[in-house]
Amino acid sequence: MSVALDTGTIIQRASGHLEDLTGHVFDVLEVSKPISAAAAVNLSKVVSKLSPLLGNLIEFNTVEFLNKQKDFGGVGKWRRQDPGFPDTVFDGVSPTPGFEIKAWFPLATEITARFKDSQAHFIHDNTYVCMLAWLPEHIIYGKPYILDVVVVSGRSVAEARDNHYHNPPFYVVREPEDTTARTINLQQTNTNGYRIQTADSARIAAANKLIASWGANGKAYSPDPAYQDKLKELMALLTYRLDTNYAKMDRIVHTGLEEFKARVMRTKVHGLTIAQWDRLFRSAEQARKALAKAVLLKSSAALIARFTARVADAEARLAQVLKDRLGITEADPTDLLE
Repeated sequence: MSVALDTGTIIQRASGHLEDLTGHVFDVLEVSKPISAAAAVNLSKVVSKLSPLLGNLIEFNTVEFLNKQKDFGGVGKWRRQDPGFPDTVFDGVSPTPGFEIKAWFPLATEITARFKDSQAHFIHDNTYVCMLAWLPEHIIYGKPYILDVVVVSGRSVAEARDNHYHNPPFYVVREPEDTTARTINLQQTNTNGYRIQTADSARIAAANKLIASWGANGKAYSPDPAYQDKLKELMALLTYRLDTNYAKMDRIVHTGLEEFKARVMRTKVHGLTIAQWDRLFRSAEQARKALAKAVLLKSSAALIARFTARVADAEARLAQVLKDRLGITEADPTDLLE
């Protein structure tokens, strides 16, 4: 006897299938093995640029993968939205279940993907975020594979973002203007963050007095139009600038995402944790920057010699680890010309 599937059940089952993608290898592209330790360091900086491409591959694969699962047969079908939010939706039940796919290369400086959609978009809690951490098979070269997966509620991410950023009068999160009269491709669902630029204490005091008049929970964020009107009045009193770093997922401080990041960085690959690989690749560069600064400041010969030795030590350690664990050695220049 078949069991009727509702939105929550479909999301729950699909989330389990997505988490099972851990370890999946994408054989449609491959990063070549670097020819030296220096090339490996440079590659570690640029391989993250594959994340948008890999994200698209994951979106295609997600739809195909989920539609192969017997759980959803006879109920509906998964479909990719491009463009559109979220990336993947299930046609067959209402409210429509969906997943927004985010790819993360953990050797990058941070998770640069953003999440700006309004809380109002998640009233039914039917859209979830699927973040996939990926690496090449050999840390920086080889075929990309999924290292780990986390699935969290989109509503919880939006709420965590707004609670983290919104702090009037110093920082204000604003909803998009009402664009429902526009065609679908021109409708806006993204929030924005604004950072205060006013330094005048009298104007800030006046702003705080206005906020106090909103009541005990006046600083608590709400997408409600009445609260947005209050924020509009506040922003008329002070000068603000648009925050271009707003809503980066690495800065939202969402419990589930923070736990996922920590778990990924603790994961061992080729004998070292991701955090250790990250420090290894950055150590030589940091030593070189310290040496360059010492030279620029015309530091003593002894200090420059000490920094020079640190650079040599960091580069030697990096070269040894890359040789022992990834088989990367210095290539013969004459071989490269053949």
